[in-house]
Amino acid sequence: MRKIKGLAKQFVSFGIVGGINTLLSLAIYWICIHLGIHYLLANAIGFLITVFISYVLNNTITFRKEGTKPEWSLKVLLKVYASYFLTGMILNSVLLYFWNDIIGINQSLSPVLNLFITVPLNFLLNKIWAYKDK
Repeated sequence: MRKIKGLAKQFVSFGIVGGINTLLSLAIYWICIHLGIHYLLANAIGFLITVFISYVLNNTITFRKEGTKPEWSLKVLLKVYASYFLTGMILNSVLLYFWNDIIGINQSLSPVLNLFITVPLNFLLNKIWAYKDK
């Protein structure tokens, strides 16, 4: 039961960190597309900035063992970038293309739709792989 409670606490914390990062990423994306930057490049710019912020916040809040200091690791940072690259760049870009160019959904709305797919997948990749020892 304690393990389930811990997992639920991590998921909520991951969701809060993700919410902050999502708002920041959307702001960067919207600013970029309104400046005339292609939506896929706008997505990449937001990705690079917010994944690092996610690493810092999740390392200090979500996946830090209680009563310990955060452990900074280039290996974990690279795993976080890799897991987010799969969902945040590849899957997100494919979905953006699908929503924008095939379905015709507004470019400002399409990244919001992606959240329903990418957030749960990001949590699983981070929990099971990037931060597997925490």
